[in-house]
Amino acid sequence: MKFLLHALKTALLTLAMLSAVGGLAYLTQRYPLQLDLTANANNSLSEASQKLLASLPEPIEMTAYLKKSQPVRLQIAQLIDRYRRHKPNVRLQFIDPEEQPEKARELELSPEGAVIVTYQGRSEKLSFIDEVSLSNALLHLASSEPRWISFLAGHGERSPNGEANFDLGLFAKELARRNLKSLTINLTQLAEIPANAALLVIAAPAVPLLPEEIGIIKRYIEQGDNLLVLAEPNNSNLTEILQTLGLRLLSGSIIAANTKLYGINNPNFVIANHYPSHSITRGLQLITLYPEVAALVNQTDSGFHSQILLSADSSEDPALNIPQTFGLSLSRNTNKTSEQRIVVMGDSDFLSNTYLGNVGNLDMGVRIINWLLHDDRFIDIPAKVASDKQLVLTQTAVTLIGFGFLIALPFILLVSGLIVWRWRKRR
Repeated sequence: MKFLLHALKTALLTLAMLSAVGGLAYLTQRYPLQLDLTANANNSLSEASQKLLASLPEPIEMTAYLKKSQPVRLQIAQLIDRYRRHKPNVRLQFIDPEEQPEKARELELSPEGAVIVTYQGRSEKLSFIDEVSLSNALLHLASSEPRWISFLAGHGERSPNGEANFDLGLFAKELARRNLKSLTINLTQLAEIPANAALLVIAAPAVPLLPEEIGIIKRYIEQGDNLLVLAEPNNSNLTEILQTLGLRLLSGSIIAANTKLYGINNPNFVIANHYPSHSITRGLQLITLYPEVAALVNQTDSGFHSQILLSADSSEDPALNIPQTFGLSLSRNTNKTSEQRIVVMGDSDFLSNTYLGNVGNLDMGVRIINWLLHDDRFIDIPAKVASDKQLVLTQTAVTLIGFGFLIALPFILLVSGLIVWRWRKRR
């Protein structure tokens, strides 16, 4: 009888324990609770990203086209889990591009793959993903108001509608996916640049502009409107417009010092792997490639505040190196409510159909356009750096630790082993 009572008691106790464990497992699945105890909350979303997710009611779809062997899959999954804590209808799926080669060609994926973010029927392709890039992509996709970008045409410029290697058709398609519409304009048929144009782009005209056209562009600049000028080495067709901005294009092309480090034997190719402090390049971690680049210099005081956007080293020897500028941003306050913004680049190839897919070229182009359009809604999320990542020890501490692990600890283990052995032997 006692045996049966003991067995029943044991069974009930076991059942109670299993029920408790099962109940706790159910509660953790139904009401998950996670605590981030890391320094600076390294494993949590910033407050800015949390507010952004709260303002997005529709589901967010993300498709990561990455090979199964790529370890970055785990990092992306962990990042998306942080977003799901605040927005459960964030969905992520992984697809191996090798299993869907036609889709990979359609999306023009690089060998490293990409992540396609879709919201409300619009999508954006990210070649590098972290909290900053993902939150800003979502912010961009949530914008429902289209804006128009005018591209000057009629002089052999690189066309946003063209499919030739030197044209900007792929870049225009990427802009369209971000609700930025491209329109070509011919100033021989217009008296003024359209008022609904948020930005004018002049992309390396092959022949000189007519005096009347230059006059229209000068008035556009004087009115305080935004402008992107893409020049090319030894192209003098933009000289008068650059003079209006107080700039001059140096003859010849820049000979970069670091191209061989990246396996490129053509010294006329410039690779940017670090960037000056600027709103456009803030947080940019990708290298960008610029073929055949012309240097820019400030010639006269035009009333603009000039900032270096891109520069190239002329020598690997720091003592001989003279950085050459090939990207400048200009800004000034005018009678308009917003600041006038202008970017001048000594290269237009980096946005062409041929080179747009190189590492961070698309990212750089989109960043330039966003800055020119005053898209200052973008989130600036400072990098989270864990405190006390380095352990600094004095020489005395190093000696004590070495003595302890190499001599003292083995001696203690040996003595304790001998004591246990003697004690067991006596038993």
